[in-house]
Amino acid sequence: MLSWWRKDPEAGLPERVKAAVREQENATERLISWIQLGIVVIFGTLYLISPKPEVEFAPVPWALSIYLVLTVIRVIWSHLGRLPDWSLAVSVFFDMTLLMVLIWSFHIQYMQPASFYLKAPTLLYVFIFIALRALRFDARFVLLAGVVAAIGWGLMILYVIYYDPFDTMITRDYVAYMTSNSVLLGAEFDKIISILMVTGLIAIALARAKSLLVRSVSEQAAAQELSRFFAPEIAKRIKGSEDEIRAGTGELRQAAILNLDMRGFTRMAGEAPPDQVMSLLADYQQQMVPVIQRHGGSIDKFLGDGIMATFGAAEPSETYAADALRALEDAMAAAAAWKTACEAEGRSCPAVNGAVAAGPILFGAVGDDSRLEYTVIGDAVNLSAKLEKHNKDLGVRAICDHEAYELAVAQGYQPSGQMKQLPAVQVGGVKDSMGLVVVAP
Repeated sequence: MLSWWRKDPEAGLPERVKAAVREQENATERLISWIQLGIVVIFGTLYLISPKPEVEFAPVPWALSIYLVLTVIRVIWSHLGRLPDWSLAVSVFFDMTLLMVLIWSFHIQYMQPASFYLKAPTLLYVFIFIALRALRFDARFVLLAGVVAAIGWGLMILYVIYYDPFDTMITRDYVAYMTSNSVLLGAEFDKIISILMVTGLIAIALARAKSLLVRSVSEQAAAQELSRFFAPEIAKRIKGSEDEIRAGTGELRQAAILNLDMRGFTRMAGEAPPDQVMSLLADYQQQMVPVIQRHGGSIDKFLGDGIMATFGAAEPSETYAADALRALEDAMAAAAAWKTACEAEGRSCPAVNGAVAAGPILFGAVGDDSRLEYTVIGDAVNLSAKLEKHNKDLGVRAICDHEAYELAVAQGYQPSGQMKQLPAVQVGGVKDSMGLVVVAP
């Protein structure tokens, strides 16, 4: 029994998942503490306004006072940190003890035989205390509350039977039981059985609910971690998909493709220490990614020092080309500021190239059942990569083709004064010559 009581329901879970579950439990304990405080205030109020006979010793005020002090301590303790299991077990014991003492006192308060209190409807509060423990998603405390309540009521029955050895008050007549202070043992056993049955049912439901809670927290934590590996738009699409995502399905979209790359990074990576290379790469990506996302871009993939982003692919957009060129302009400004800051610190940071192309693309999932990836396929994807490489031939930092530029202007893009249109030129890997626009010299 002790082994079962001490068993950790979260054993084997990652520490971050355990922390999330514990935080939920701690928040619940704070709620339970305030509810308990409300209950003792209600009990105290009812006692104060009820008529009371003249007796030498009244146990109820003492019980309520002690319980009030313990409950206030519990409220403060729950807000300062996690309550240990032993304190929760003690709290369950005092809940039921208080209730039984109050019920027991009724026959003194109303100057009736001891069997009088067995008919008190206040016994129904037992189920409130049992249900209260269910808020914590721990079946152990529900079972403890139910068992203590059943034992307590059993002791109350024994007290009635043995209080007067010459008159046990026991009857077999149901009518006499209902219309007098007689005791019908079957009815009292029914109450105990009801307490235990309700306790068992809640405990079973709670054990299943705890399993679902742990799984839900685990999946939520995993989803949060996995979302860091996907663009927000892709993560939202995966989460909201009504059907199972399968490879080989795609959608035709009008989109713009942005490619960024650090010039000379490959050579530098082969000469610099690994930590320095990775630190530079992370710094570069932290500069570029927020700029892209700020303009509605979705990071498709990181290709070493290359970044490919899409506009209008993961989520359709009416301004995909305009957004892509705005992102390219801001990325070039951010790259220039980053390079200046690096040089001021005595570090070497390569220049950043960029390019944008637009047109129809296919957006969908590729891979197999064990490994899927959303990606884009189309001429605009290939052209953007080729244009990015063509920056070096032109001696500029960012370009786009003339068609993408005209489309962006039609979508509301306002070019800066440094834009320069070039006559038709040959781009490596492209069959026909094309007009280009220099976005950043």
